[in-house]
Amino acid sequence: MDIYSYLYNFIAQNKDLFRFFYSFVIALICLVIVIKTDRLFRISSHQGIRYFRNAFFFYGLGFIFRYLLAKPIYFSLMRPVFEFFMIMGGFFLFYSLLWKRFESSKDVSSLFNSKIIVFYALALIIVVLDFLWAWYNFMFFSQIILFGLASIISYKNYKKGRGQHKFLKLYFVIMVLSFIAWSLNFIFAYFLGGRLRWVANIYFLNMLVFLIFLYGVIKVTKK
Repeated sequence: MDIYSYLYNFIAQNKDLFRFFYSFVIALICLVIVIKTDRLFRISSHQGIRYFRNAFFFYGLGFIFRYLLAKPIYFSLMRPVFEFFMIMGGFFLFYSLLWKRFESSKDVSSLFNSKIIVFYALALIIVVLDFLWAWYNFMFFSQIILFGLASIISYKNYKKGRGQHKFLKLYFVIMVLSFIAWSLNFIFAYFLGGRLRWVANIYFLNMLVFLIFLYGVIKVTKK
């Protein structure tokens, strides 16, 4: 038996343990990213970094509620909550690229202001539609489109300001990786079935993406 077959067999026999470990690692990564980017925001007062920080705050909440706090009987009820947090995380990342075009002055709160309320409303609509149809299609499509646009915008920003801000390169890499991750998640879920091997591959892919996020943030924020 090769190492990959052994690994998948281990996961099959310890699904709950693997799911807990996976969620704990991502939630911990998000916590570290939030702490480091919040520190960077307080030093630089850059509003884009503040919205970037909020994205991983919501991602972390999503994995905590979906996998760490949900008991088996409540697991399905946590699905809309998880989806809402994931969608809002994507919206915050996207808005971190565009905030200058819509804000002439600093809002009191980056979590609740006149612009972000629109994203809350859109996220709720997407969650309700997915709940009514009992699938994740609206979430997948919205995030694939969102990060496709974000990749284009971040690339233009990177080309325009190359060499001026290290965060511009990080933004571009993150948006492209997010687009790829959401696209592959959709392909695995709807074209390759729900087999354990593919589900495990999705988990490993997501964990790898978040680890790359963490590496980029550490590299940018280190003194």
